[in-house]
This record gives sequence, C-alpha cells and structure tokens, in this order.
Amino acid sequence: MSSTPFDFSTFFPKSLPAAAARWTGRVKFDFTGGNNDADRLPLEELTAAAEAVLKREGRTMSTYGLNSGPQGYRPLREFLSGKLKADAGINASADDILITSGSLQALDLVNATLLERGDTVIIEQDCYQGTINRLNRLGVNIVGIPLDGDGMRMDLLSNALDDLKKKGVRAKFIYTIPTVQNPTSTIMPLARREEMLRLATAHGVPIFEDDCYADLIWSGERPPALYAMSQNQNVIYVGSFSKSIAPALRVGYIVAPWAVMSRILPLKTDGGSGALEQMVLAEFCVKHFTKHVPALRKGLRAKLETLMESVKEHFGDAAKFDDAKGGIFLWVTLPENVDTQKLYQPALAAGVAINPGAEWSVNKAYGRNRMRLCFASPTHEEIHQGVAALAEVCRKEFGVPK
Repeated sequence: MSSTPFDFSTFFPKSLPAAAARWTGRVKFDFTGGNNDADRLPLEELTAAAEAVLKREGRTMSTYGLNSGPQGYRPLREFLSGKLKADAGINASADDILITSGSLQALDLVNATLLERGDTVIIEQDCYQGTINRLNRLGVNIVGIPLDGDGMRMDLLSNALDDLKKKGVRAKFIYTIPTVQNPTSTIMPLARREEMLRLATAHGVPIFEDDCYADLIWSGERPPALYAMSQNQNVIYVGSFSKSIAPALRVGYIVAPWAVMSRILPLKTDGGSGALEQMVLAEFCVKHFTKHVPALRKGLRAKLETLMESVKEHFGDAAKFDDAKGGIFLWVTLPENVDTQKLYQPALAAGVAINPGAEWSVNKAYGRNRMRLCFASPTHEEIHQGVAALAEVCRKEFGVPK
C-alpha cells in the first residue's frame, strides 16, 4: 500500500481562499482582532445566568430552536427588541429579529440574499476587513467612498450614485458602519444620516447598516440608527454581542422587514445558532446589561488613553491619529515612506501584531502607511511595552520615528 498522502489539491475549486497557516498561539503584544478586555468579562454573572437558565429551561435544548422557532431564542429577541428601541430608536418586534452566529454570519446571509457576481456595492473607503474580503470573494464591484471626521462623505456618495446611474448601474446596497466606524471610529451625525437616507431613497438603493460597535460610545449617547430613521423600510440592520460582552459567544443578529427576512431565513441552513449562548445571554442581559456596558466602556477608554499616550511617547509627531469616539481600535497614520504591510512581518518577529492599513481600505494606496491598533485585549503594561517595541522595529525598517 502506498504511503504517499492523497493529493487533494487538484480537487480544490479556484475560488478557494489562500491556505491557512497553522495557529501557533498569540504573540506577546497583540494589537489585532476584535478581542475584548478579559478583566471586564462579567464571568460570575454569566456563570450564574448559565446555571439559572439551564435549571429552568435546559430541556428545551432537545429541540431545534429551543421551542422558539428558526429566528432564535425568543427571550433574547425580546430583550433586543427593547434594547434597540431604548438605545437606537428602532421599532422592531421579536419577529423582526434573527439571531445569527456572530455578525459575520449576518454579513454572509445579507450578501447571499442580495448579491450576485458582477453586482456593484458602495461601501466606506476604509472599512471592516471582513466586509471587504467577503465582497471580493463574491466577485462584486466595490465603490469606496472616502470618509472625514464625521464618517462617509455625502457629497462623494452623491457623486458616486450619479456616476453609476449614468452608466446604467444601480448599486445593490450602501454598506456603512455609521456608529463607531471600523477602522476610523467616527460617528456619523444626524444631518449626514438624513442625507444618506435621502440619497438612497432618491436612487432606489437599500442601506446595509452594521452597528456592531454602537454600545461602546464613550458618552453612552448615540444618534438614532439609520434603520430607525428610514421612512420606507429600505435599511437592513446588523448588530452583535461580541464587543459588548464577548466575541467567543458568537451571537449576532439581523433586523429586517419581513419581505427581506423571509428570504434570508431559507439561507440559514445551520439548524440554528448556538442554543446555550442565546439562553445565557438572555438571562444575563435582562439583569445586568445596562450595568455591565458602562463599566466596560470605562475600562476601554482608560486603555485607549494608555495607547494614545504610548504612541505619542514613542512615535512623536511621526504618528497622526484622532481621539477615537468609542470602540476598541485606533486608526494611525505614519509618514508616507512607511509601508505597514512591510512593517508587519518584522514587527511580528519582535512579538508585535498589527493590522496593516491596506487590508482595511478599498484604496490600497491610501491605506499603505496606516495601521489599526486594537487596545481592548492587552493590559496597560503590554500596551506600553508593545508600542515601544513597534516603534523600535519601525525605526530600524523605515527610519521612523527618528
């Protein structure tokens, strides 16, 4: 019998992403990923919630959907209905909400519902890497709209919509993260939200609103969601518990009119998102969510202060950034001669992981000298030491900072 391993490579479709490397553990100073602050995880309360809900309703796990139907555990959807009304102004019943396995599954479901290869979508020029990668794999045409301190620029959105109309093209949606944008952390003001809705309605284009970071605004006050402001139900809304509680729970959700939801549901073929996670979250959130999130925000804000102080200390005037209005990341601009993709590997060798800006921008040239630094997971001391190590690598590779 031959001991030569079977060659699967000839069976792989050309559309597969590049092969993954084996995971070798996290680096010492990890400024990547949407991880949260381990010290702020409400472990005792989650443990108590798990025990209480399992004793009370654990046997419902013997059925798909926990006797709540295909849209997810009803008590969790009912909590979300009240939360979205109080926080974002959204009038949505439990029947308007679908629980998903994280917001990433929500993105995939909406994309699968609306997009075909060759379609055109409009997104923010600097945008969530997961969104950009998904759209590229689907083979759609991406139109990136630059941002300023208030988010996506409406004058440039208007121009893009007009240009597409002249070409006989109607975008399938406008994707936006208006509240604590990823990676810039901007918050779109009310007037600009109104203008986006006006432009979308005038051009007959729906809006895909990603609101995953909205709970992490430092002030605790946010503008109403685009979904809440829409007069003609032309917005699909996505949210998540990953940033407000824990990413490993993998619980997100979609809010959509039934005309859309009824087409999304047949695509969710996983037999339902994790039951235990939904049950524990519902039990926890009703009792503790409104107390937990302000404490989390306070801790994250303190870590951002540490990061900004460290970047100023070790990079000086060579690094430019705006004070983030919330969230878990800082968008940093370095001098033009720095290529953060080329900085990535030597930094990693020194134990520092960063997100190169080109991976978070439709305009690769614009993102070339930028980087996203996530500050939620490292300790304050790790932030200090990691930024110092990063600055030393950058100095050796690019002469910056001097």
